[in-house]
Formats: sequence, structure tokens, C-alpha cells
Amino acid sequence: MNPVDYIAICETKARYCRTLDSKDWDGYANVFTDDLILDTTPAGGTEIHGRDAAIRAIRNSIEHAHTAHQVHSPEIRIDGDTADVIWAMQDRVVWSPDRAKKMGNAGHTGYGQYHEHYLRCPDGKWRIAHQRLTRFHVDTHPLYEE
Repeated sequence: MNPVDYIAICETKARYCRTLDSKDWDGYANVFTDDLILDTTPAGGTEIHGRDAAIRAIRNSIEHAHTAHQVHSPEIRIDGDTADVIWAMQDRVVWSPDRAKKMGNAGHTGYGQYHEHYLRCPDGKWRIAHQRLTRFHVDTHPLYEE
């Protein structure tokens, strides 16, 4: 395995977490291919086709939430200009007060995996073309009355 590609893929995923949590939507969009398939059905979500549609949905969900996404222990298989990666993941979401009332909870901490397919794009950057989120466990945090 080429260590340069391995590091570049890891850096793409690091940018994914940083830009998502900092709500840098342009930077976040840049880690995906235009024809992204985002599949969160194993975690109770939906399947979305297209980067723009996926960014709109994610932004609508967490724009005003405080989030922390962490990924660990990548299993990376590179084959030329494609790669398949499984990341252990943990995410913490704290909803805004309005969203918390709508959701019926203050937020959650989830544990699972990202299963991803990466492409080396013509500009030489690795981007996520397909992402499937699975969850093994979710701790839901109760609403707190003031």
C-alpha cells in the first residue's frame, strides 16, 4: 500500500470531521464526489443521491447543533484510484433548544462505523463517493427542564 495515498485518505476523513463539526459547509462538500450516495438506512435514516442533496439534508439537521465526530482505526484497501475504508466512529450531537423540543431529547452519542468508497479525482484529491453509516449503540440524552 502506498503510504502517500493512505495518509491522503486519512486526511480527507479528518477534514470531513473538522468541517462538519465547524459547520464549514463548502469545505465539507469538498470531501465528496458530485454523485455521492449517502446511505444512513442502517442507522435509521435514508439514502440520498447527490452531494448537494446530502449537504442540504445534513445542514438542515445539524446546522444549529453542537457536534463532535471522531473516527478511529481505519481499515483501508486501496486499488489504484479507488479505496474502500471502514472507520470506527463516535458522534456526539447536542441539539439546539428548539430542535431538542422537536426531537424529544437533548441529543445523542452514537457508536458505529462508516463504510466508505473513495475515488481519486482528476485533481488528485481523494473524495468519498459512497458512505454508509451503521450504528451499534446510541445513548439518547434526556431533555433538561430549567
